[in-house]
Amino acid sequence: MAARGHSRDALGRIVRSATVRACLPGSMADSPREGKVARPPDFTQLIDLASEFVGGKILFATDDFFAPAENLLKRDNPRFKEHEYTEFGKWMDGWQTRRKRIPGHDGCVVQLGIQGAIRGFDVDTSYFTGDHAPRVSIQAANFEEDKQPEIPQREVRTGTAATPEEFEAISELKSDDWSCLVPMTEIKPGNSASSHNYFPVNSQQRWSHIRLNIFPDGGIAPLRVYSTGQKDWTAGDPKEPLDLVTIAYGGACVGFSSAHFGHPNNITGVSTAKSMEDGWETARRLDRPLILENDENGILLVPGCEWAVFRLAHPGVITQIEIDTKYFKGNSPESCKVDGCILTMQEEENMVRQKWDLLGHKWKPLLPVTNLKPDEMHVLDSLTPELQDVITHAKFTITPDGGVSRLDSRASPALSASCGPVRSP
Repeated sequence: MAARGHSRDALGRIVRSATVRACLPGSMADSPREGKVARPPDFTQLIDLASEFVGGKILFATDDFFAPAENLLKRDNPRFKEHEYTEFGKWMDGWQTRRKRIPGHDGCVVQLGIQGAIRGFDVDTSYFTGDHAPRVSIQAANFEEDKQPEIPQREVRTGTAATPEEFEAISELKSDDWSCLVPMTEIKPGNSASSHNYFPVNSQQRWSHIRLNIFPDGGIAPLRVYSTGQKDWTAGDPKEPLDLVTIAYGGACVGFSSAHFGHPNNITGVSTAKSMEDGWETARRLDRPLILENDENGILLVPGCEWAVFRLAHPGVITQIEIDTKYFKGNSPESCKVDGCILTMQEEENMVRQKWDLLGHKWKPLLPVTNLKPDEMHVLDSLTPELQDVITHAKFTITPDGGVSRLDSRASPALSASCGPVRSP
């Protein structure tokens, strides 16, 4: 990595041929080829561990002249403002470095918001048509939370390059020695039909940091790091109830009926929702009655339901369920229920192919049909202890449709139930 105005000593520790040597062809990732991917690969259905939405942050960037590296972590799709300029040049919704006039290349270091096993990257070059980064490579490392070097907090900025002090601080991570997940590879410019550069990764290791190298300079729109979270189940108190559906530990949505306004993975996020955009919301069902009525017991007569199935991060016994409808004031569900079952990975794969047309007797009720209120947190106990059982999957059903911001299933991991952690796909 290199930028203007750095001392030779600081620069030498960062810019070494080791970066290039570590990312020669033959590493874990498959290089994309023109026409190889007809549609987004399956891994793009996973969560983005680098997103600002889950706490991802930029620790270091060699240069932020035209647009800051923080733009790489934006959750939203990139935008283009045709006639907007800053004092440094064209406004771009991505990370863009100056045209390099000194030795070296540019790059940045990202601390993932959630540690996990990376399944693939999307290096997006949207709208960078004459100034995209021609080639990239990606490295990764894993640091335990209590062993991470102290890196001074960055401020979002433009028109600047990294200082010698920032180079000195980031050198403590020894990032040029990190494992290479994507070798140096040519990427495509940001035309509408070719802006996504997908890189599948075949690594089972958990990663906490990545280093994106661009050769030699240029622009990139969002960088997506698709993965499933992972937790060390041998650490901590085994009796402490944990949220086993959260994406932070490896929970994942493996099937759903509708995701018109938001994917069900959103409701297993690591922080409280900031708006309806952070939740799961379905379309209004087309089979809803023209005039709604109640039955003789005062229950609203509405046909149909929507559902989402989650693989728990670890088999466990669910004891409490929290359902938050925050922000859903005129579009929350009328009611919900939760069921659970035990499935092997092969059974899950079969069910995905069958779109979860699972026989009713497989599901065991965890939470009976329960009315939900708009814009409110609902803390609900699961079944009585004598009826509880270890499960691997949970099905969350809402009636008839609507939106939920968060689902939290407090459970005791089944560490002693001769039932190991659920394998990630």
